[in-house]
Amino acid sequence: MLLAAATIQTGSPAGETQTGPAPALVNILAAELERNFRILREKAEPKPYHISYRVTEVEGGTLAATLGSVTQRNFGHRRVLDVTVRAGSPKRDNFHLLQGQRPRFTASAPLPVEDGGAAIARIAWRETDRAWRAAAQRLMQLESAMKMRREAAETADLPDFSEEPATTGFHNPPRQKFPAEEWAAKLRKWSAIFNEYSMLVTSNISLQWQRETRTFLNSEGTRTQHGRYFYRLSISATAKGYDGNDLNLFESFEADDAARLPRDGTVEQAVRKVGAQLTALLRARPAEPYIGPAILSGTAAGVFFHEIFGHRIEGHRLRDETEGHTFANSAGKLVLPEFLSVVSDPTLRRAAGTDLNGWYVYDDEGVPAQRVTVVENGILRNFLLSRLPVPGFSRSNGHGRAQPGMEPLSRQSNLIVESAKRVPKEELRRLLQSEIRRQNKPYGLYFEKVTGGFTRTRRGGLQAFTVIPLVVYRVYADGRPDELIRGADIVGTPLASFSKILATGDEAEVFNGYCGAESGNVPVAVVAPALLVAEIEIQRQPESKDIPPILPRPPAEVRK
Repeated sequence: MLLAAATIQTGSPAGETQTGPAPALVNILAAELERNFRILREKAEPKPYHISYRVTEVEGGTLAATLGSVTQRNFGHRRVLDVTVRAGSPKRDNFHLLQGQRPRFTASAPLPVEDGGAAIARIAWRETDRAWRAAAQRLMQLESAMKMRREAAETADLPDFSEEPATTGFHNPPRQKFPAEEWAAKLRKWSAIFNEYSMLVTSNISLQWQRETRTFLNSEGTRTQHGRYFYRLSISATAKGYDGNDLNLFESFEADDAARLPRDGTVEQAVRKVGAQLTALLRARPAEPYIGPAILSGTAAGVFFHEIFGHRIEGHRLRDETEGHTFANSAGKLVLPEFLSVVSDPTLRRAAGTDLNGWYVYDDEGVPAQRVTVVENGILRNFLLSRLPVPGFSRSNGHGRAQPGMEPLSRQSNLIVESAKRVPKEELRRLLQSEIRRQNKPYGLYFEKVTGGFTRTRRGGLQAFTVIPLVVYRVYADGRPDELIRGADIVGTPLASFSKILATGDEAEVFNGYCGAESGNVPVAVVAPALLVAEIEIQRQPESKDIPPILPRPPAEVRK
């Protein structure tokens, strides 16, 4: 099922090189990997059974402006090599999880940005030796510790590493010329608009762009290289409330081609919206703790699903005895309302008219990206899997991901929420008002914009989540105008929250961002329609009692 109002594109990115000879970097690393693996297999004890090299190359920069002046011009180019060594056997190796410990063995080092064979080979040799030493030490410690400990029955016979076929493929985006001066002029013009809003303390407009290339090789014969461009235009501003609390708002636009960033008029409108809403928030009353019906916009619903659902379907958590295992025994069972389905699709590049941040061709273990149906008509069908087998699932589905310097784990990519119970925006609002009257509540809530959130998945504490809204309205059943409030956090527990979803809107929205978890920050996206929920809980955010600035603000126009 496709989301309503979503334009879907899958497959290989247009304009990329799909075949051809291996890049020079791949050839250099392949020769050194084969040499190191052969010698370690002959001479080392314990012997490695798997070695992989992962290189992340980033070229890009940042332009930023405030109130008509450029404040930042950064341009950079870097490469990072990560070496992973597995010693022992796929059945039990140095990565085996014991008592919730997350061992880290990655040997990480800067790599030359030029393809100099001697320099690259020397670094790969040094880091491979370092990674093997750490792996050998951990394996010996593990073998001793395992004699004193009994493992859980459901995971005792599972291997630590799955068998996957070798993959070869090179998918590199053509180079784009970035017109820095042209964009600097645009940022000056757009940032100067904030001079019209005298109550703002800070404001900023920035453009970040990067060309990222990921290279992966392993001793099984996998040789891959793929890359992408990504541009993010960010608008942000802050203000200090009369009560000393800090207020902030942002707007952003993402694209994998600068030509698809919005036109000047759209950006100017977004700047004025941020300024006007932030000014209105200064006059808004603080939120009060409340439980009642609500609508979450598509972007708010996306963060909601990412936090309360997405992290709990990351398969590596099923092998960790310190995790809560929310859905450990739920495969084939109803976990969401029957009208909802959830797909994770890293092959999806664009949806709802927006380029997605969570797409890739291969994951960080060299496994091809795959579309995974996680929930079908409310029933849990699958988990997001790396090469770490979990109960009932022995193979990766292309979701092993990590930032440079970290070990890959199963992580989210593009999470797509699909609904069979869609209604137009106006009808969704009428349903909310009916629910307010049915529950005899003084008002409901509408969450228009959120900035992110976090969740707790470990069993040592409360299984809870927090989503941080920026723009929230009270909605009245009697037709009174919506009332803007500020300082609310959405809080709750996952299983209770899922059961409260009543219906969805008929248009999908995209939330692009970066997710920080055990394997570092990885780019992600969520595509979701607006949600109507019967009950949601908010609490007041922590307050600051700083006094507003004593000095008056300088005039918008300062004589040079």
